[in-house]
Amino acid sequence: MKFSITHPMHSHPYDPELADGAGIAAVAVAAESAGFHGLGFTDHPAPTQRWLESGGHDSLDPFVAMGFAAAHTTTLRLVPNIVVLPYRNPFLVAKSGATLDVLSGGRFTLAVGVGYLKREFAALGVDFDERATLFDEALEVIRAIWTGDDVSFDGRNFVARGITAHPRPATAPHPPIWIGGNTAAARRRVVRHGDGWCPFKAPPVLAQVARTAVLDDVDGLAGGIADLRRRCDAEGRDFGAIDIAFGNDAGGQPGTPGFNADEYLTGLADLEKRGVTWVQVALPGDSLAQTLEAIEAFGSEVIAAT
Repeated sequence: MKFSITHPMHSHPYDPELADGAGIAAVAVAAESAGFHGLGFTDHPAPTQRWLESGGHDSLDPFVAMGFAAAHTTTLRLVPNIVVLPYRNPFLVAKSGATLDVLSGGRFTLAVGVGYLKREFAALGVDFDERATLFDEALEVIRAIWTGDDVSFDGRNFVARGITAHPRPATAPHPPIWIGGNTAAARRRVVRHGDGWCPFKAPPVLAQVARTAVLDDVDGLAGGIADLRRRCDAEGRDFGAIDIAFGNDAGGQPGTPGFNADEYLTGLADLEKRGVTWVQVALPGDSLAQTLEAIEAFGSEVIAAT
């Protein structure tokens, strides 16, 4: 089992210490020292004030922030949570991802999602109703440009002729691509384009807001994993080579009063039995000091016991 955290800018406003260079470096170094395997950042380049005031959160640019974190670490993987792929031209995503993979020594994982905030799409000049098509075409473009030269592509949204983009990623044949989302369509994309599936817990209200399928317990996750396995078998993909990332609610939230490490470890064992390979660990983000304390405690109480 591997462990990843998302940099805990969970609110608006946020603790300024979490968003400056020293804070990013401190969290990255602490996570690596504690035994975490991955660190990522969220992707909201143009959120609305209404969304922020309704429980949303501020964010840094994920590629810039991951590059900064990479410069202060040596083993930590850079795993965004997640890049909203339709927001960007796929050739630019491919260039950013390849650059990060080269500069980090092959530590980049591209985790991507379709997105759901209509006003953010509008602010970025992207057709919200085209997001699924944009997503599928972008996945094809990124894999092609990461693995080939003189690339041409004819899509509904992207047309290119004879493109060669070097340097290639350090990872061969390319950095892992994880697909976010709870739907059957997300799992179909994993089988066709991906190396991992990263669903998230979504009770009915959240699922409606995020425009995804309800996934509110481990049994629901198990059903999705079984569906992914069937799809892999049908397409001749090795299911065992697919990473699955999910959160663990057992024992409460690390770094908060009442957290029970023994219950958390029991939950981990259950997730591992069901096929989860990476656990997204939710950390408190009230202050930098609290985050660093939670990282250190999780490393000693949980990671060291696995």
